[in-house]
Amino acid sequence: MNIIKLLKIDPFLLILITTVVTATLFPCQGDVKIFFEYLTTFAIGLLFFMHGAKLSFPAIIDGVKHWRLHVTIFIVTFLIFPGLGLTLQIFVPTFLSDHLYLGFVYLCTLPATVQSAIAFTSIARGNVAAAICSASASTLLGVFITPILIGVLMHTQSAGSMNIVDAIVSIMLKLMLPFIVGHLARRWIGNWIDSHRKIVNKTDRLSILLVVYVAFSDAVINGIWHQIDALSFAEIIIFSFLLLAVVIIITTYGARLLGFNKEDEITIVFCGSKKSLASGIPMASVIFPVSIMGIMVLPLMIFHQVQLMVCAVLAARYARRNSE
Repeated sequence: MNIIKLLKIDPFLLILITTVVTATLFPCQGDVKIFFEYLTTFAIGLLFFMHGAKLSFPAIIDGVKHWRLHVTIFIVTFLIFPGLGLTLQIFVPTFLSDHLYLGFVYLCTLPATVQSAIAFTSIARGNVAAAICSASASTLLGVFITPILIGVLMHTQSAGSMNIVDAIVSIMLKLMLPFIVGHLARRWIGNWIDSHRKIVNKTDRLSILLVVYVAFSDAVINGIWHQIDALSFAEIIIFSFLLLAVVIIITTYGARLLGFNKEDEITIVFCGSKKSLASGIPMASVIFPVSIMGIMVLPLMIFHQVQLMVCAVLAARYARRNSE
């Protein structure tokens, strides 16, 4: 992968922005909204079905063998990251509104991204096999852990009444069930899935765009652009850089203190510092009411681009060091 391309604005971010603009100018309402909601539910189910079909059983077994590395990454992903998200409360309301703060808390509870974590680990010449196992396992665990963390942390922060059991049941039916069915169907469709990865990637992005369009349509109707201004966008960017920098420092020096070699350190840094847009937006559509989902995923959308730019530079630096 060309490192220069990663330094540019992610083309998908431009498509996301276009989708938000479209929702602002032409929000879906009435019967059209109902149609898009059903279509979105189907697309998300198909997305997780394909992710289940992608994950081979040998990959799961290989992941178990390197348990110490994976446990380290999971601690960063599901304990340290959420802890850092909660510390952002000290900036409320001076620098962050309550809604943006909760958006960051949601961001911090998400599993790691798969594709970019593996790509950056490969560029930096890290342990790619471990990255594949860890990122895949993180996505799987996130289906269970993220709604529990959201329920506990946001209930603690008085974010409104959210039934944890209902959220978990909804995710099990809409996300986990298609994932399991897809994995069980791998014996019949696995070869086709492996040879048509681009179709899976397009399903990822199509489902995200559908969710974003429906969410921001409702958010526009409920006045999101009266709550978010240019200053709020600047705040999200600044806190995204700050959050990512702290996590990268923790993962880098933590891996060294724990005695991991350089290849494993690279894997821990790139898997531990990522948050998944592909999992985060579909999960948000299941966990949160549509009326607040737009503002809840805004920090995630911006953090996604920030992590791509920062990690591209970091991966290039690791690659140069290894080549010396």
